[in-house]
Amino acid sequence: MKMMKLDDYEKELLQLEKDGVLDGRAPNAREQRKLQEAARNTLNKDKRINIRISARDLDALQRRANRFGMPYQTLISSVLHRYVSGEFERSPKN
Repeated sequence: MKMMKLDDYEKELLQLEKDGVLDGRAPNAREQRKLQEAARNTLNKDKRINIRISARDLDALQRRANRFGMPYQTLISSVLHRYVSGEFERSPKN
């Protein structure tokens, strides 16, 4: 079977999953508290953005958010917040 060529964004998502950031399992109690805090923080949002992503990526985000019991927008906001807070960094290209 021929492998699909992935763009940089798709490669980054796969790396996040490999690093355990997006592992698809239910969160433990500590992680659940962090996710709840992130959800509360999104209620304090003061800016709105619009992004275009593939239908496949949106579907995957919605499924993952559903597993965590949160809206997919909250999951996106949480991942972005964690990224800008330095909780995970993009791996340098070789």
